[in-house]
Amino acid sequence: MATQVSLKVWLTFWYSAIVALSLSAFGAYTYLSVSKNLHDNLDVSLVKVVNSLDYIISENLITKKNTFNTKLSRGGKDKFAIFRESERSRFVGPLRPSLEAQIMESEKQDAVWSSVYEHILLNPRNYFIQIADTNNEVIWRSRNLLTDSLPVLADFKKVTPKDTLTIKPQDKDSLIKLTYDDSASSDKLDSVFTYYNIQKQQVRLLVKKTPHAIVSVGYSMSDIQGNLNELFAIQILAFPLVLILSIVGGLVLSRLAMRTVDQITLAADEISEKNLSLRIPEVNTKDEIGHLVRTFNRMISRLEKSFAQIKRFTSDASHELKTPLTILRGELELALRSDKSKEQYEDILISALDEVVRLTNVVESLLELSKAEAGQINMNFERTNFSQLISDIAEDAEILAESKDIRVIKNIEANIFADLDSLRIHQAALNIVDNAVKYTPPGGEIKIELVNNQNYSVLTVSDTGVGIPEDELNHIFDRFYRVDKARSGTTHGAGLGLSIVKWIVDAHNGLIEVSSFEGKGSSFTIKLPLKKNENNIID
Repeated sequence: MATQVSLKVWLTFWYSAIVALSLSAFGAYTYLSVSKNLHDNLDVSLVKVVNSLDYIISENLITKKNTFNTKLSRGGKDKFAIFRESERSRFVGPLRPSLEAQIMESEKQDAVWSSVYEHILLNPRNYFIQIADTNNEVIWRSRNLLTDSLPVLADFKKVTPKDTLTIKPQDKDSLIKLTYDDSASSDKLDSVFTYYNIQKQQVRLLVKKTPHAIVSVGYSMSDIQGNLNELFAIQILAFPLVLILSIVGGLVLSRLAMRTVDQITLAADEISEKNLSLRIPEVNTKDEIGHLVRTFNRMISRLEKSFAQIKRFTSDASHELKTPLTILRGELELALRSDKSKEQYEDILISALDEVVRLTNVVESLLELSKAEAGQINMNFERTNFSQLISDIAEDAEILAESKDIRVIKNIEANIFADLDSLRIHQAALNIVDNAVKYTPPGGEIKIELVNNQNYSVLTVSDTGVGIPEDELNHIFDRFYRVDKARSGTTHGAGLGLSIVKWIVDAHNGLIEVSSFEGKGSSFTIKLPLKKNENNIID
């Protein structure tokens, strides 16, 4: 069962579906891109923090400034002095004013140390920091770790390039991204990126081995996840709003687009077979709607012409068949009314036979034209000596013209060969010649010419007959059409001969033309291509 959904609804549906798919794809792409960028930036930040801490240790700025000057048991300077001191004080709040003043008073203090020291060590709000020596002994932890510890490289077992790296059992569900060398032993690990659960929250952890220490730095994922959740919430809220706006906009646009179509529909509904002269009002645009209106109007014009031809054909066919039937009926009734002599009965039968033959010719011609229009008659094209064919027709014309003392002039170029259906062309040419003999008065002249004009041949049949009025030249190839003035009174015919001629010429991709002057004669010209080519239509 066909759906009753209007085109407006379908347009709105598909428009909204495309918008929804586009928004979904764009939202997913945006979310994934932002997520990737945030995670990549976090990894870069962790690397920078680790490098900065390593820079502090390597430079041992505090020792050089005598801020924390502690001797190791073995003698020498302790590079972890700042962290040992901060471990004792737990870095509660900012440094004591005296210590901070000493640092700020140092004229040669390094800018990198100042930034890292103040924003990382003094304010470990988001960063979890742990520093161990090269023997994996924890030297210092940030205050926010409380009693917890971060993994060191020793916590990671031996791996190979094809293994999935895991850490200690309590962290076995963590996801790990590992950087290692080809030896793949735990003491050769350079750094480990992983997700680590601590204090009921997930952190992004970087454990990196430097020449001086093993630094573990983690950053809480809550900020990133919060930003992503906020982005997702915005998309969830915006999606239905944009979709609703698109649906409303789609309905408005479809109504505006279909308004002209509705007007065309209303105008087309008023046109029927009784008023085919009406036309759809044309819009002054060159878009698809304007083209549609113009196409509809051209179609209606063709329909009007076809209906007119059908009506005229029905009327002419009825009239053409009515006349011989009336005559035949009258003669038969006359024969039955009273006794006739043998000779009278013979005359009646001969007259009746003439009318039957006339009826037969009309019916056969109509049947032939109907089959031709239905494509049921096939042309038998073959290489034919066109010159010889026209010469034979010219001889027939001389026989037909002899009784009327009409002179036949022949100008036929020799050896013109063409791809033709010789029987059909003979029928068409003989019909033209027969008409010339019929409508040329005694003592007149008929001229038959055939010439070769490059790719096509030109057959011309001219006469000095009664001619055709100029206003009727466009109708002489219509069925049953006959010029009623001088021609109809003296000749008999159904008015189908020239229609058949036109069909035969068209089937050969040819062209037939006529010129005539009333009272001076007519000239018919047939142009036929020398080679059969369906695309070679003579203009």
